[in-house]
Amino acid sequence: MSKRILIALTSHATLGSTGRGTGFYVDEAAVPWEVFTAAGYQVDLVSVAGGVPPRDGEDRSNPLQRRFLTDERIAAQLADTPTPDRIDPDGYEAILFAGGHGSMWDFPDNPGLARLARTLYERGGVVAAVCHGPAALVGLTLSDGSPLVAGKKVAAFTNAEETAVGLAEVVPFLLADRLTSQGATHVPAEDFTAHVVADGRLITGQNPASARGVADAIVAALRD
Repeated sequence: MSKRILIALTSHATLGSTGRGTGFYVDEAAVPWEVFTAAGYQVDLVSVAGGVPPRDGEDRSNPLQRRFLTDERIAAQLADTPTPDRIDPDGYEAILFAGGHGSMWDFPDNPGLARLARTLYERGGVVAAVCHGPAALVGLTLSDGSPLVAGKKVAAFTNAEETAVGLAEVVPFLLADRLTSQGATHVPAEDFTAHVVADGRLITGQNPASARGVADAIVAALRD
C-alpha cells in the first residue's frame, strides 16, 4: 500500500445568512500536512466542488500556514483541487476531513465523499475528521447500510463551542447532536481544548486545537 493520505476540503464559501465568508480552516489542513509529511507520507487534496477551495482562518504570518500554502505541490493542488469522483481511494491509507464551518453545508450526505471514506474504511484504512470535518460522517453508511459512526465514540465541535462563537443559530444543525442521532457517542472535552477520540480506525478531534493530535493519531494507527 502506498504511503499516501488524502485531505478533504469544503467548497462552501458562505456562512449562512451572516454575509460573512467561510471555507476550510487552513490550520486544520496545514498542521496535519506537516505531521504527515514529516512521517514520510505524500499528501493529496480533494474538495467537494473541485477548483479553488475557499479558505477560512488564513494567517500568512503563521510560519506553518505559510509553508503549507507556498509548498509547490500543495499550492498547485489548491489552485485546482479534484472532485471526489476523480479520486481512487485504493491509492490511500487514510482520509482526513478538515473542518471549517463551510463543511457543515456540503460535507453531510455527500455521495462522493462517502464513497471515498466507505471504500477506504472497509478495506482497512483510517477515516478521520477534525472540528466541523465530522460533518462528513453525517449520512455516511457502510455497505450494509449502517451508519459508520453507529456504536462509535467520536469528538466534534461541541454545542457549547458553537454557541460560544455565536453560530449555533447559523449552522444548518448542531454537529454533536446529529452524530449522536446516528448512533455515535459524542465525547466532549472543555471548550477549545485539544481533544482526540480514536475508536478503532475512526479518529476524530473536537476543534482546531485538536488538528495535530488527530494527525499524530492517524500516523500511529497506520503504523500499528
